[in-house]
Amino acid sequence: MILTRFVAPDGAVRCGRDRGDGTAELFADGPWPRPDTAAGRVVQIGRRLAPVMPPNVFCIGLNYREHAEETSATIPERPVVFMKPTTTVSDPGGRIVLPAAKLPNHPGPEVDSEAELAVVIGPHRDGRPTRDVRERDALDHVLGYTCANDVSARRWQKHGGGGQWVRGKGFDTFCPLGPVLVTPGNAAGSSDEGRIITDPQALAITGTLNGEVMQSSSTSDMIFSVAELIAFLSRDTTLLPGTVILTGTPPGVGFVRTPPVFLKERDEVAVQIAGIGVLRNPVVRG
Repeated sequence: MILTRFVAPDGAVRCGRDRGDGTAELFADGPWPRPDTAAGRVVQIGRRLAPVMPPNVFCIGLNYREHAEETSATIPERPVVFMKPTTTVSDPGGRIVLPAAKLPNHPGPEVDSEAELAVVIGPHRDGRPTRDVRERDALDHVLGYTCANDVSARRWQKHGGGGQWVRGKGFDTFCPLGPVLVTPGNAAGSSDEGRIITDPQALAITGTLNGEVMQSSSTSDMIFSVAELIAFLSRDTTLLPGTVILTGTPPGVGFVRTPPVFLKERDEVAVQIAGIGVLRNPVVRG
């Protein structure tokens, strides 16, 4: 099933099932799509929004083997976790704003793009919270999958004083999500609803800059699978419905290139994941 969050013709923000013809069957109002609340009413899709407004955004660093290799980093023994503020979330087509804040003696923030698969936690069909989840049960807690861009200001991340990952990745607009949310194969009602994702570890993922391919890989290269990540993050920690997990980026990021490639005004970046779609965002000066 393809879920979408959008601005309806009456100006209200709505969630619904994308019918593939520019319309959506509405769900009951709420912060994230709830397929079990379909009302049957069909409306025109206006401007698409980020599929969810998450209560938390967890992110995983160094989760692709080839990306770890290109940065000469040691393969981690357990997931490397950081978080983004919810104010980083941006819509499909929304502007990525280059931060005006600068470090002393550095000309700019050196902003990079990272194509990623995002996982959205949903309410479990049995009402169980997503806490202390076993790996074999983890995918039962997934509402759906979408594209994400873990935009990163490398100077702040690496030289902001002791390694400022949250600062370097936490500026406004630094987490575009979309364009839609695709349900997993085990989701209730998904089997007869067309597009679904049956295996999150078998998805082609591509990142482009102004139409040029920068990243091209598969989620099969992940060090820790989606199920492993959910089990790890949920230990003694409740993952609320709507929580977003960015699962790491494949090789090809800009800062490892010679010369480095960083985002500049009037660029357009895109993240494409098989079975989900393409997330495009323009870049503007802060």
